[in-house]
Amino acid sequence: MSSEILSSRLVGTKLLIETPDGTETYDSQFLVAAFLIYIARGNGKIEPEESAQIIDLIENHFHIEGAESLELITRAMSEMIEKPTLVTLLKDLVPTLSDQEKEDIALMGLKVIASDGERDVIEMEQFSNAMQAMEIEPEIVHRAFDRYFDQTMPGD
Repeated sequence: MSSEILSSRLVGTKLLIETPDGTETYDSQFLVAAFLIYIARGNGKIEPEESAQIIDLIENHFHIEGAESLELITRAMSEMIEKPTLVTLLKDLVPTLSDQEKEDIALMGLKVIASDGERDVIEMEQFSNAMQAMEIEPEIVHRAFDRYFDQTMPGD
């Protein structure tokens, strides 16, 4: 499999990447998996709790089985390593997402950061950088934080 990306184009809700080996297709599921992996890797490694959380989040969000979720995550991890420029190209998929989907993705990122029980500044910086790179509006991110705190803080 070649790591060289010859061209890319958005066709509907799919990102098509041309490599010397042919055309590869990426969608919002791949985007979410890549985003969550990017966040979890912020401190240099993905903790077991973060891996489990990513699998659960993808299963629940996309209503897919565990094996399919794991396959998606594995593909995203290997392709991000093989094609470092792919991460930049994936942001072309963001305009195909609704504001609600963007908010859900941000919320999933916050859950991954918190999953290992540590407050890692580097992961929060990764999250912030990813939100900016994907041009997700601050008010959408703010709503995701509100939802996260609503779900995790004890009641009044």
